[in-house]
Amino acid sequence: MSTTLPSRPLDVASPGIVIAPVVPPRSALRPLGLGEVRITGGFWGDRQRVNAAHTLSHILGRLESEGWLPNFDLAAAGRLPAGRHGREFSDSEVYKFLEAAAWEIGRSDDADLERTFRDVVARVAAAQEPDGYLNTEFGRPGQQPRWSDLEWGHELYCLGHLFQAAVARERTRPGADDGLLTIARRAADLVCDVFGPDGIPAFCGHPEIETALAELARVTGEPRYGHQAALFVSRRGHETLRDIEWGRTYFQDDVPVRDAEALSGHAVRANYLAAGAVDVAVDTADEALLTSLRRQWDRTRGRRTYITGGQGSHHQDEAFGVDWELPPDRAYSETCAGIASVMFSWRLLLNDGDASYADLIERTLYNVVATSPSADGRSFFYANTLHQRVPGVVADPDGTSPRASSSLRAPWFEVSCCPPNVARTLASLDAYIATADADGIQLHQYAPAQIRTVLDDGRPVSLDVETVYPADGTIRVTVNDDAAGEWTLSLRVPQWAEGAHMAIRSGGELVDTHAVAPGVARVRREFRAGDVVELELPMAPRVVTPDPRIDAVRGCVAVERGPEVLALESTDVSGVDDVGDVCLVGDPAPFERDGRVWVRVGHRVVPSDRWPYRESTAPEVADADAVPLVAYHDWGNRGPSTMRVWIPTS
Repeated sequence: MSTTLPSRPLDVASPGIVIAPVVPPRSALRPLGLGEVRITGGFWGDRQRVNAAHTLSHILGRLESEGWLPNFDLAAAGRLPAGRHGREFSDSEVYKFLEAAAWEIGRSDDADLERTFRDVVARVAAAQEPDGYLNTEFGRPGQQPRWSDLEWGHELYCLGHLFQAAVARERTRPGADDGLLTIARRAADLVCDVFGPDGIPAFCGHPEIETALAELARVTGEPRYGHQAALFVSRRGHETLRDIEWGRTYFQDDVPVRDAEALSGHAVRANYLAAGAVDVAVDTADEALLTSLRRQWDRTRGRRTYITGGQGSHHQDEAFGVDWELPPDRAYSETCAGIASVMFSWRLLLNDGDASYADLIERTLYNVVATSPSADGRSFFYANTLHQRVPGVVADPDGTSPRASSSLRAPWFEVSCCPPNVARTLASLDAYIATADADGIQLHQYAPAQIRTVLDDGRPVSLDVETVYPADGTIRVTVNDDAAGEWTLSLRVPQWAEGAHMAIRSGGELVDTHAVAPGVARVRREFRAGDVVELELPMAPRVVTPDPRIDAVRGCVAVERGPEVLALESTDVSGVDDVGDVCLVGDPAPFERDGRVWVRVGHRVVPSDRWPYRESTAPEVADADAVPLVAYHDWGNRGPSTMRVWIPTS
């Protein structure tokens, strides 16, 4: 097993200091941040290593070569709009890079990255105007006026990502003298002045600033920022923004947040708004709003989410469909929507402690977030289809893709929101592993890890997690210190893990073993140094059938193993270019061989006439053979291919 060990040692932080993206003032669970949890290897450790070694420098190089970072230099020199490059929201990608870099510096103390970080911040600072305004697309002679295009201008969206970068920096390097927090606060003060109760009674067409203002309020103690976040949430849904081709649903401006039944419209916008609304509800103790958001999460998960955890079934508007509208070959499932979904679910998990939220996070991390970057971390999927009907086209390694739809991973896009979003997520992933409460420690995601923290009453806890999950289902947690009194160690048992078992060993002797049901398995005892709690999750591949109301995949099945969705890729099927020409034959049960999961498929033989409708619907099947499946997150890494997750049974 490979390892990733940052040079900075773990701190035994106090309960009041949390180095994490989300730190609510009150919640059922307290997040354990980068000072308390370190991923040390395995599936996610490998991806963090690639992210740090390759992805961050790749993103910075493209921000430079595309002109998106030099836009700030032009602004500082008074040379805009001439020479500006990128879309109206390109500033946000610079800020997401800064956030990713801040989390990575917090993990690894990388001196070179620290110098790069400070250089980028200085270039951003030089472009800020005296009153705090900061944007390279609006507000200067020859450009549109400030705040003149709230539907599409993304000014507040960009500032939201600036604020999140500043929060990451302040939490990982409190009091740093680089000036980023000052830049963010000046801009936030301006936003509160311009859009406050007596200001412009509107909001940004792309939600994002809501979560950012809430977290900026938490890190600075400035209540105005939280009040502004609440104001933005309450204003939405009253048909304030101009109507557009796809309707105000696209902006979530058709129904007030607390009245919505499910997430709708643009999938990234919807999830960012929901995450921000949870922050507002928690900070204001608005239980009615939280109840509404739980209802929206539940219906969205149950009726508008792909088996991968992906969300968004419309290409034209990157949006949710209606209930059960989940066509695999038209799955947009934007990577950023997956990340935003994780943000929404994580906030509800912290507030409620319900393992269902962690289940969806796991599914989305393994099958959306992990799918986007290539193995070398230098190319990405923007959208994540579940059925590729034609082989993809190899992207020019020096080019910029004008399209987001899946083909093969591309090094950059004209709209490149996803690469830096993946980078900031992976860099901060340690903070999504575990939590604490007054009674003990909870593990939500499984990776080799070190956990060093204290319980709410001040007792230190030191745990080591050993696992090669998801290659294997054994998660072994070793307690390193004697405990002064009882406390509870809780381990999530995924919904799919029927038949899981738990064993407890003390002094090298087995003291208990028992079956555990999906949900949360708890061990309460007075732990001694060397005690081991071992969770065994069943990892046999399983056949999954869709709800019959999902018309697009009726008559098909999918195969999962652990948290991973598997796919049939033409690379593994001899004599077939299009996996749409095959179906399962005989017993659909998958089997394992040579470390892979296999199924039996046959080639469908259909009449050669050109009319696709006939009385008989049972095609002949020939050339049946066993073929291996590939983890969905690994598809497209071996060159152009066709692929499908849902496999027909006839």
